[in-house]
Amino acid sequence: MMEEVHHTEHIPQWKKDEVEEIKSLIKSYPLFGLIGIEGIPAKQLQSMRRDLKDIAVLKVSRNTLVKRALDESGEDVQRMVDHIDVQTALIFTDQNPFKLYKLLEQSKSPAPIKAGAIAPRDIIVEKGPTSFPPGPILSDMQGAGIPAAIDKGSVVIKETKTVAKEGERVSQKLAVMLARLEIFPMEVGLNLNAVYESGLIFTPDVLVIDEAKYFSDFTVAIQHAFNLSVNAAYPTSATIGTLISKAVSESRNVGINATVFEPELMGTLIGKANSQMLSVASVASSNNEDAVDDGLKAVLGAAATTAAVIETAAAEEPVEEEKEEEAEESGMAGLGALFG
Repeated sequence: MMEEVHHTEHIPQWKKDEVEEIKSLIKSYPLFGLIGIEGIPAKQLQSMRRDLKDIAVLKVSRNTLVKRALDESGEDVQRMVDHIDVQTALIFTDQNPFKLYKLLEQSKSPAPIKAGAIAPRDIIVEKGPTSFPPGPILSDMQGAGIPAAIDKGSVVIKETKTVAKEGERVSQKLAVMLARLEIFPMEVGLNLNAVYESGLIFTPDVLVIDEAKYFSDFTVAIQHAFNLSVNAAYPTSATIGTLISKAVSESRNVGINATVFEPELMGTLIGKANSQMLSVASVASSNNEDAVDDGLKAVLGAAATTAAVIETAAAEEPVEEEKEEEAEESGMAGLGALFG
């Protein structure tokens, strides 16, 4: 006991105050997170802090003090210790975890890669002209593995080339040339390691949301729900109009097929009867020309002429249809290539 008291007495007051401040912030905000800040210059970190001032509080402290504050803030909060990075800051906010993650990701900016750093992804130099005039830079680019040449008085990159694969270490020469070509493979920003809210800890793999996919899924779900409601004749504010239109159409078809004499159906029924009469007259006339009078013969002749014109037009149509089908197939192939 005497040893513990003796040890505590030698903790500087500023460290005690720092721990108490972190504990107070944890209690004051519904959400806090641990952020990796390794490699971020102090000037840029200060700029990020200013950008976040209306949304969140960014607190930079020593890892030992952060661990002590977490240990003294309850069992649930203690679990956040596992997410402390080499260089860690704390962020406190009223935003929900998903908004916070999205905000921090959007705040990241491209940055040049340093010599000796590991490529975070394949680094590709695209084919094309540069703004550099002929000179020593040509040999510098070639020495960095970039296929450069002189063309029409300027330095050009002859072909697209992957100059460093993901996981490879970038050389001094390549790092310098990438910076001069304004190719920035790195991203500088605040990396959210974990977020604590109401006893739950959220990690980045949970917080990554593909908004376009979720929107598409919601749209498909709404369409399926609408179709199910209509097919099951389940009235809602969204489907009642469609259900009434469907009921009217179906009742009209029943009336026509059952030959129900209603004012709204009489025009269709008369047209149907006339069509059936012409069919009977056509069969009768083909068996016996005297079976129909001259007036009906004229009507049948006009109908036959119209049918012949339609048939001729239909016979000429397939050529255009084939062209349209080829165009459609070509368009679908293009879409397939676009979307993979």
